Amino acid sequence: MDLSLTPQEAAFADEARAWLAEHVEPVPCFEDEESALEWARRWQAELAEGGWVGLDWPVAYGGRGATAVEVAIFNIEYARSGAPQPVNRVGINLAGPTLLAHGTAAQCERFLPAILSARDLWCQLFSEPGAGSDLTGLSTRAVAVAGGWRVTGQKVWTSYARFARFGLCLVRSGPASTGARSLSLLVVDMQAPGVEIRPLVQMTGEAEFNEVFLDGVFVPEDNLIGAEGEGWRVASTTLAHERGANFPVKEEVVHEGLLARLVREAEGNGSLDDVSIADTIVDSYISLLVLRAHNLRTLTKLARGAQPGPESSWVKLAWSTMTQTMAESAMAVLGSGSPMWGHWQRQWIWSKAATIAGGTSEIQRNVIGERILGLPREPGPAGGAGRSPALGDSPGVGRSPVELGIRR
Repeated sequence: MDLSLTPQEAAFADEARAWLAEHVEPVPCFEDEESALEWARRWQAELAEGGWVGLDWPVAYGGRGATAVEVAIFNIEYARSGAPQPVNRVGINLAGPTLLAHGTAAQCERFLPAILSARDLWCQLFSEPGAGSDLTGLSTRAVAVAGGWRVTGQKVWTSYARFARFGLCLVRSGPASTGARSLSLLVVDMQAPGVEIRPLVQMTGEAEFNEVFLDGVFVPEDNLIGAEGEGWRVASTTLAHERGANFPVKEEVVHEGLLARLVREAEGNGSLDDVSIADTIVDSYISLLVLRAHNLRTLTKLARGAQPGPESSWVKLAWSTMTQTMAESAMAVLGSGSPMWGHWQRQWIWSKAATIAGGTSEIQRNVIGERILGLPREPGPAGGAGRSPALGDSPGVGRSPVELGIRR
C-alpha cells in the first residue's frame, strides 16, 4: 500500500479544505421536508458551482476529471468539515457514472448537468419484493409500444423515490422470464402517469425508502441506456459504483468522529473504568483500523490504474461490522440511565440495517468465498451450480431530508 500523497494531491487537499472552511455552515433546523429539501438542493448547487460535485466526471460534463485518489481526498475533507451529504447521492454516485459509461452523448447532455446542480434528483429502481437478493430474478416487464415501452411491475427499498424526478429502472424487456438475459435499463420519469410511491417507515420513525408501483408507465425509446437486452451489463456498472471505494472512505472518517465522541462520553460518565465497556470501545477501534486498511489497499489499487474487484466485499463486510460494533459500544457506555431517544439510540437502531444495506453480509461472504478464496459455489436449484446473488438497492444508504435537521 502507498500511504503518501503526491505534491499535486496535497495541493488538491489544501484547496478542498480551504473552500469547505469558507462555505460550510451549520445545517438549519426545518419544520417540514419541503423546506429541508429546498435547502439541500441549494447547498448541492453551491457545491457544484465551486466544482466539487462529480469530481471524476469529464470536464465537458461539469466535472474536474479528478483521479480516484483525489475524489477520496475530497470525501475525507468533506466528512471532516461536518457538511451534510449532497442530496442527489443516487444521481451523483450511480446514475451519473452509468450514463457516462453507457449513455449516448445526447443523454449525457440532457441529464448530467441537472444531476450536478440537484435540479433533478434520481432514485434507483432495482430491487423487487419477489426477487430477494437475486436481482436477475426481477419480474417488472417492459412491453414494446410505438415510440418506447409500457412498464409494469413493483420495486422496493427505493431511496429518494418521493423526491426524485428520474429513476434508473431495470426491467425485463425480452421473452425470458428469469436470468440476466432480456434485461434492459430504462430511465423512468417518476412524475409520469402510472407511477405510485408508498413510503416505508422504519424503526427510526423515518421513511428513507419506498415501494414504487409501475402501472403501464410509458417510457420513451430515447430513455433506454445501452442496448436493449444489455441491461445486466449496464446495471453492473451501477452496482459497481454502489459499492465503490468512496462510500467506505467517507464512513471511515465519519466513524473516526463518532469514536472520538464515544470516548469523551465514556470518560465523562466514568464508564471507561469498566473493563468490559473499555473492551467494547477497543473492539470499535480495531474495526475502524481494519476498514482503514481495506480502504488504503483499494485506493492504492485505483491509483495504479486498476479497478476494484470482488475485494470490495471485504470492505463492505468490514464497514457493516464496524458500524454495528460501535453502536453496541455506545449503548454500553450510555447504560440503563440514558434517555429513551437521542443520537446514539438512533445510530444503534439504524446500524441494524448495515448488514443488509448495499448487499447482505451473507452475500459478501459468498463473494469472498467463491471469487477470492476459490471455494465451490453453493448448490443451486435441483442440485445445480448456484451463483452469488446480485445486489439490489441499498436500504438506508440514501438518507432522506429528515436527517438534515427536520423537527419531528
